Amino acid sequence: MRTTPIDLSQLPAPDIVDPIDFETLFAERKARLISLYPADQRAEIAATLALESEPLTRSLQENAYREVLLRQLINDKARGILLAYARGTTLEHIAALFDVERLVISAGDPENGVDPVYEDDDSLRERVQLAPRGFSVAGPEEAYVFHARSADGRVLSAAAFSPEPCVMVVTILSREGDGTASDELIEIVKKNLEGKRPQTDEVIVQSAKIVRYAIRSTLRFFSGPDRAVALAEANKRTAKFAADMHRIGMEVTVDGLHAAMRVAGVQKVLLDSPAGGVAVTGEQAPYCTGIELIDGGVADE
Repeated sequence: MRTTPIDLSQLPAPDIVDPIDFETLFAERKARLISLYPADQRAEIAATLALESEPLTRSLQENAYREVLLRQLINDKARGILLAYARGTTLEHIAALFDVERLVISAGDPENGVDPVYEDDDSLRERVQLAPRGFSVAGPEEAYVFHARSADGRVLSAAAFSPEPCVMVVTILSREGDGTASDELIEIVKKNLEGKRPQTDEVIVQSAKIVRYAIRSTLRFFSGPDRAVALAEANKRTAKFAADMHRIGMEVTVDGLHAAMRVAGVQKVLLDSPAGGVAVTGEQAPYCTGIELIDGGVADE
């Protein structure tokens, strides 16, 4: 049975230390300080602390503010060692626990000042989630996906299915060009799977079939001076949406396109293409060839 990795972005953020707002913490500090004085002096101290201008009050405020920052720092640091939040080298250390390392997409050219290009954090995080499936010797689909994606940094996406017993078809999408995998990349993935597949499985590695589409839409805006800013943001978010959908089996929905374009300031989205979205199979991947968002003016004019 096929399983889907947990969507880490949907998990609630954990609090290692209870977050306390400044006013609550400040009130607790004042109450604690007052309690340290003899009973006959507490009213006087309370009156003093009620004055914002008093040095003692300022000192307590500064102290309380520092604790708020410290609590936030502890929570941020603690979250930073969790898979859902880890970045950079911290994520690499977590990946190492699963015998997974960050892949090189392009070796670069150090002699000419061209730095190597490495797999990004999101891609590495996804592979770490898939890694336990790769431990199986029974050949589940997710194991093939993990080993295909780990074969070479140029593999952006992978999918696997069994059309018949003892046959596994692995489809890969390249990071290069429109996503069509080269014969070289297919061969690299095939060789990586050879030593990891069950002996009874025949493995077929193929490139994803690319479904090309273009985005064209007219945006109507609320009245205001920032139409150009809103249009630029809509272009940015639409480009990100298209890039995120450039995966095997990922359908480009009309709802998703509307959500990407309807940024602050946009009242209405008039989508010309793709009018009905882009449907793909488990062996296909959508590829956006261009984005044209037209300023349709103010909606009520």
